[in-house]
Amino acid sequence: MTGPESEGSQVRRAVCPGSFDPITNGHLDIIARASRLYDEVYVAVMINQSKKGLFEIDERIELIRDVTAEYGNVRVESFHGLLVDFCKQREIPAIVKGLRAVSDFDYELQMAQMNNGLTGVETLFVPTNPTYSFLSSSLVKEVAAWGGDVSHLVPPQVFEALSGRLGKN
Repeated sequence: MTGPESEGSQVRRAVCPGSFDPITNGHLDIIARASRLYDEVYVAVMINQSKKGLFEIDERIELIRDVTAEYGNVRVESFHGLLVDFCKQREIPAIVKGLRAVSDFDYELQMAQMNNGLTGVETLFVPTNPTYSFLSSSLVKEVAAWGGDVSHLVPPQVFEALSGRLGKN
């Protein structure tokens, strides 16, 4: 074995979970910040069979890989089921979540406490950059569907894919 693990130190891993349909600049900001704090950051793209997304899971994964390639320590995978099982299988002790508002905290705190109670996985809350505090994938899709300009809210590759999907080229 080579690298940090061979020297007796443990690789610091975290996960940034979500549906990322599509990934926004707000998501990217949280992932970038996590990538500076951890050796490996997994972006876990949630598979929800009951929801039909705008982008297929494989498309989301490719878009995320494309826009996070510059970080070098980000891995992108899909998951189905409990996030803590994803974490346990990959020896990830920490979940990193962005918080936009107090209303996010109420829900996320319950999830963090449940996840910790189930497996001991910790959740770290990162306050969202104020520039992106209003931003969500749902809002981006809605505005784009009505012809609004969302080019400043998503990475260029995502804007191109979104425009193509919605027939706005």
